[in-house]
Amino acid sequence: MDDKITIIEGPPPVFEPVQDGWAISLNEGPALSITVLTRVRTFNGPALVERCYRAWHSQAPIHLLYRNDMGLEEQTPIVAARSVETDDGQVLLLWLNFDRDKVEFEFGNDEGDEDEAEE
Repeated sequence: MDDKITIIEGPPPVFEPVQDGWAISLNEGPALSITVLTRVRTFNGPALVERCYRAWHSQAPIHLLYRNDMGLEEQTPIVAARSVETDDGQVLLLWLNFDRDKVEFEFGNDEGDEDEAEE
């Protein structure tokens, strides 16, 4: 059985803090973890969700394998998955658990308000 979903192209995934109440409960347990959400474009979202379901149904873990900003391979457990159809194609929504000690969130506005020209 495949125990990984691998991102093979593109930039490193963007991890967002979870705001949904149901998803926050995914990190309950003995380990100190934090749940994040990432969105990945795909051609076979429903098949990847089915792969996750089969792993969980057999009580096996499944991980997201990706390259970080430095190009090094990392993996983290997938705790929930959903495939959605958008105007740009299929997107796989993955909720992941990270070790709480290894997560840093960046807050702020990346739109460059300070760079706007004055009239």
